[in-house]
Amino acid sequence: MFPIWKHSVSRRVFSSLHLSPAVQAENVTVLEGGTAQISCRLQNYDGSIVVIQNPRRQTLFFNGTRALKDERFQMVLFTPRLVRITLTNVSVLDEGGYFCQLYTAATHHQVATLSVLVPPEVPSVEVKQVAVEGGEVELICVSPRSKPAASLRWVRNSREIPGAVSRQDNGKTFSVSNTIHVPVERKDNGAALSCEATHPALGGQKRIRHYRLDVYFAPTVRILPPSGILREGDSLSLTCSVTGNPLPRDIQWSRINDTLPERAEISGPTFQISRLSQTHNGTYLCQAQNDYGRAADHYSLLVYVTPVAPSTPPSHPTTPTLLTPNPGAVVETHSAVPYAVIGGVLAFLVFTIICVLIITIWCSVRQKGSYLTHEASGLDEHGEVQEAFLNGSESGQGKKEYLL
Repeated sequence: MFPIWKHSVSRRVFSSLHLSPAVQAENVTVLEGGTAQISCRLQNYDGSIVVIQNPRRQTLFFNGTRALKDERFQMVLFTPRLVRITLTNVSVLDEGGYFCQLYTAATHHQVATLSVLVPPEVPSVEVKQVAVEGGEVELICVSPRSKPAASLRWVRNSREIPGAVSRQDNGKTFSVSNTIHVPVERKDNGAALSCEATHPALGGQKRIRHYRLDVYFAPTVRILPPSGILREGDSLSLTCSVTGNPLPRDIQWSRINDTLPERAEISGPTFQISRLSQTHNGTYLCQAQNDYGRAADHYSLLVYVTPVAPSTPPSHPTTPTLLTPNPGAVVETHSAVPYAVIGGVLAFLVFTIICVLIITIWCSVRQKGSYLTHEASGLDEHGEVQEAFLNGSESGQGKKEYLL
């Protein structure tokens, strides 16, 4: 649908030097495909012959009678003051001057100029080569047909991108192009650009072609690991997150320096192992590639093993056993070493306490026996003194004194 276009009209007036009938013609501007009205105004018409001719000077109407077999032309009004014809489905080939002629004693004529506007269609975008990360892409916005020449501009994020504009005259119409060169990175993939066409026939509106950058780049690979510690009997599930343009379709799982376990299940980017054991320890690799590169990521599986405790404790502490994992993996084992050490320390403490108690009791008993011996010896000496005092004997050798 074309917007409503008001005819641009200008009048050309011809009058003879004498006061004879005159003709006025109106210039007309119309959109291609629309309908043009060509009018001839008459002054002092006296019934003379009126002829209307096309730009090639072919007679269209002679006094209101059709002379050219072109059904697009229709006589819609013929009065002494106004003669009007219509032309439907106008094309640029219909442009030119239409002659309004009045034949009296002197010939009077005036030309009504028909101008045809060709609004642009929505422009197209041409890409000369694919956009590769780190390179540059050439984009060409093309409006192949307009009259007058359309105006084109590139816009990204509401900002105009300067470009090289070229116009080509195709005779009745013009083709216009606007070329830009855009450096591209991975982050530009999917970026939105637009080419806008403006034209007098659009009445302030725009014809816009939207375009999204398609940037090709090598893939990136990242394995999403499980959370927590994996122990024997647990299940392992790994997801390989892959990006790239084009997106790699073939994702390969492998195990470094070993084959994949028999119980491994692979479904595209997902890798699973049920009932883990020590034999599954190792480094697993996820790989992907496209036409622009190859990438990989690895995951080291560590399975923690806990030995089953015996039903009855052994009489003597046992030497802890270390379960050795496969090369490339570190496995931590839990043993009875801490409990044996604690039991030994407690036994040593109990033995030390008993020895201290025995030594203390022995020393206490010995000290008490010594005190009783000295007490008995003192009583004997006291008896001798008492006996000597009662007998009242005094020897010539001297007097003995006893101190109790």
